[in-house]
Amino acid sequence: MASYKRVALSTQSAQRNTDETNLIHGTESTMASLTTLSLSSTSSLWYHCTKPDSLFNLRYSRTITCMAAATKVIPSIIVGGGRVGKALQDMGGGDDLLVKRGQPVPIDFPGPILVCTRNDDLDAVLQSTPKSRWSDLVFFQNGMLEPWFESKGLGDADQVLAYFAVSKLGEPPVDGITDTNPEGLTAAFGKWGSAVAARLEAGGLSCKVLEKEPFEKQMLEKLIWIAAFMLVGARHPGATVGIVEKDFRSEVGSLIEELASAAAAEKGIFFEEGIEDRLCAYARAVSHFPTAVKEFKWRNGWFYSLSEKAIAQGKQDPCPLHTSWLKDLNIVQ
Repeated sequence: MASYKRVALSTQSAQRNTDETNLIHGTESTMASLTTLSLSSTSSLWYHCTKPDSLFNLRYSRTITCMAAATKVIPSIIVGGGRVGKALQDMGGGDDLLVKRGQPVPIDFPGPILVCTRNDDLDAVLQSTPKSRWSDLVFFQNGMLEPWFESKGLGDADQVLAYFAVSKLGEPPVDGITDTNPEGLTAAFGKWGSAVAARLEAGGLSCKVLEKEPFEKQMLEKLIWIAAFMLVGARHPGATVGIVEKDFRSEVGSLIEELASAAAAEKGIFFEEGIEDRLCAYARAVSHFPTAVKEFKWRNGWFYSLSEKAIAQGKQDPCPLHTSWLKDLNIVQ
């Protein structure tokens, strides 16, 4: 599939064309396989748009190619040559600069700096980036980054919540569109938010640009998703997130409720109703993902820090189930 031509299909343009909308939402039989987007599917939007004998290609290639040409992708520095970094580079126009881990970030290459490394490599990335360019950093990492941002004086740094998946290096990403959020969940925040959205849309992915408060809520929801599904899955060795959603819904639902309550109290926010349904819908969209409690400091560790703080103050643990299961797995003592 890597040899196929990349094309873009934005939600807004699709809504202006009834036939395209019907195809995207699977109301025509030739595209029924796209109604459920998951990594286990061998069909992708790019495949159907570019396969030579595809009906979709015959009827819509001219329209979509024009839309792709109209999408301006700003040349960027991409830090990290893994699955996400390579996918972002493929969405560009060939003018990006790929910087691998440990290499210096140049000062004279304008545009955003898309950081696609592991969380534990962020200190090294910052050290390799001229301080005058820190405001151009755009972080694609999962997890709770706010404490790290504050410790580095980064303030409201640009971030992207990437609700798409790249199964292997060089393969096209699959959008995390769900039955509860058919418009897509990927979101960007910050001064380069629109530039990131344009790049993702050029790659056939959805992306919305949010202000700080709604972005923070969505960031916390994704953090809850990772913490809850990974921990419940770790309790059942071999379980994927799809198995957790299907066979252990009651466990993960209880944990989602607990973590959401703790996060809302800590941040002074309210989550919209239906958070469990939204997070379970995403689990179905990426059902084959394996589960494991990783990058503890950035994920489950944030919730455990809330527990430690409350207990130190003589208060009840806001996340007793979470704490108990972490101890059962010997992740904490």
